[in-house]
Amino acid sequence: MIEDLKRLIQQATEEEAKSLLLHLLFSIRLQKETEDFTEQQLVKDLQNAYIEFHEYKKNQTLNENETTKKVHLLFGLSAAGSFKFALKQMGLDKEEKVIAFTDMYSYGPVHQLHEEKGRQRRIEWLQDHINLDDEYLDNYDSEYKALASKIESLPDDIPIVIWTGENAHEQTALRFALFLLKEKKNDIYLINTSPLYKHLFDTPALQHELLHTGEISPERWATLYRNTTERQPISVIEQDSLLDEWQELNSSTEVLRIWKGKSVVSVEEDYYDNYIIRTAARIHKKQKTKQFMKSARLIGELIGHLDDYLGDSFLEYRVRGLIFKGVLEIKGVPKAMRYYSVKLKQEG
Repeated sequence: MIEDLKRLIQQATEEEAKSLLLHLLFSIRLQKETEDFTEQQLVKDLQNAYIEFHEYKKNQTLNENETTKKVHLLFGLSAAGSFKFALKQMGLDKEEKVIAFTDMYSYGPVHQLHEEKGRQRRIEWLQDHINLDDEYLDNYDSEYKALASKIESLPDDIPIVIWTGENAHEQTALRFALFLLKEKKNDIYLINTSPLYKHLFDTPALQHELLHTGEISPERWATLYRNTTERQPISVIEQDSLLDEWQELNSSTEVLRIWKGKSVVSVEEDYYDNYIIRTAARIHKKQKTKQFMKSARLIGELIGHLDDYLGDSFLEYRVRGLIFKGVLEIKGVPKAMRYYSVKLKQEG
């Protein structure tokens, strides 16, 4: 029951939540200050408020599905936000819906992610290893259920477009999304933004390497959108092949995935450790003497030269791992990147 309530609140807009809260507080105050407004009437009023709000949100979802002509799945708030803005600029925001997957799928366990015990395992790993907002982790399970509910409620006659780049995060998310869609009868269109972006925007003087879909500006989204209208839905064979790949990922207990040879590959969590050490050594070479560097400087350098999309949280976790192993020295407190500096330990 509590999960249903969480999902109901998460689906509410800020204005809807404020309006509901105002009604509840007004009823409570009315009972305290008005003699003929009994506690029994207060309970009934609160019950009615819940029922009306629940029915309102349910009908709102039904009405949205009735007017929706196409659904887009994107992996990341940045990508989804830019795409929504582009749809609005093109006048399509009333009839085309965006569903955002907000998790980072390149790291952390995904074993049995569709089951509550699998999600709990992932939450515990993230809590222990990654500096993430507590509220995000607290809401992780209910966010997943809200996402699954949105997908499940989609009418079968609405085409679904999945936008994904060539990186471990989006390609893992793509396979997971297809798993959530496996019982749906919708036509599914798969758009790989990385080669399409190069095809549309490369010039002899400027070559683009799109690391992830979140890098696309709203202005260029419109161009990409207009160049995908003639695409064909993916075949059953292609969908089954990607589902098989998800089953393999879903069975793995590894916590890190990379994009290699057009495939998502599970690797050991220390896969990037040598890359971190080499990058720190390169920074030291630019110094007159080996000095401490802000961890944020090191991680920024790592991200800038990485050919996959990983984000800073996992890399910072591995930097802390190298500190623990004695490979890096530390100055400060490693509770967040801005609080400490590191340098390679002196040899000998």
